[in-house]
Amino acid sequence: MVARVLYFVVTIALLLGLAVVAATGGQLMATGNGAGIGIGVCAEVLVGIALWFVWKTYRFGRDSQRLSRILEAENGLPVDELTRTPGGSIDRDSADAVFARRKAETEAAPEDWRSWFRLAVAYADARDTPRARKAMERAIRLQRENAAGAAAHSH
Repeated sequence: MVARVLYFVVTIALLLGLAVVAATGGQLMATGNGAGIGIGVCAEVLVGIALWFVWKTYRFGRDSQRLSRILEAENGLPVDELTRTPGGSIDRDSADAVFARRKAETEAAPEDWRSWFRLAVAYADARDTPRARKAMERAIRLQRENAAGAAAHSH
């Protein structure tokens, strides 16, 4: 819950900052000065890119949570079987062992979004965020395709 509140607060702050940049860009473009117009256009483009990034990040989080709820309803969420150090950190050997199992499960069922979800969690536990994100994106895509296919077959 704390992560959601923090995300919300940071997103609001970012959106307020982007509103200021957009307003400033508009004012610069209104000057009629060539340099002002150029800088203003660049500011507007940067605002557009930032808004796209915020939307993409929000959608990723929302879709990841949706898959998590589906797995929870199926009693299919990965069980935390990791060994922890006395300080509470994840033991690297433990994370590697779980990762090896999750990778084998995913290789055995490459079209199963559930195995990709669990692999993403294993990557995250191993502190490999880029691969965790890619695996979760694949899980999201596969689940959407499965849901679309199921909907098409039901009609």
